[in-house]
Amino acid sequence: MFNKIKKWANPQWGYRASSGVVVVAIVCLLNGTVISAQANDAPYEGKMLRIAEVLGSLHFLRNLCGEKSQIWREQMDELIAKENPAEAERLRLISNFNRGYRGYSDTYSKCTPSALAAIDSYLKEGATLSKELVSRYGN
Repeated sequence: MFNKIKKWANPQWGYRASSGVVVVAIVCLLNGTVISAQANDAPYEGKMLRIAEVLGSLHFLRNLCGEKSQIWREQMDELIAKENPAEAERLRLISNFNRGYRGYSDTYSKCTPSALAAIDSYLKEGATLSKELVSRYGN
């Protein structure tokens, strides 16, 4: 797993190496801790939906700024597979991922300093959400 993280934070993509630390937190949530999303009114549902939106935003922005992988979409697929949510929740997660993606694809056509700042912001937010979910609801 850590070799993959080094690859994601590759300086040739123009990302600061510190973003790799944030990726670790998101990956740890997705790879190590499963939080069941079976109940529609689960107290963590909002955070899970927000993580989906963050992943969608990162998928668009990181590819816009030079990353040539599907890692953020793959992480979303993995999150859904590990959560195994009810169909309605699965559709909400996908919808939020798509909302995050479209929110930037409608606005950005090239990588800008603003896009890079958004990437940093989403990496930090994703790490914070991941830590909160793991510490409060992880099993």
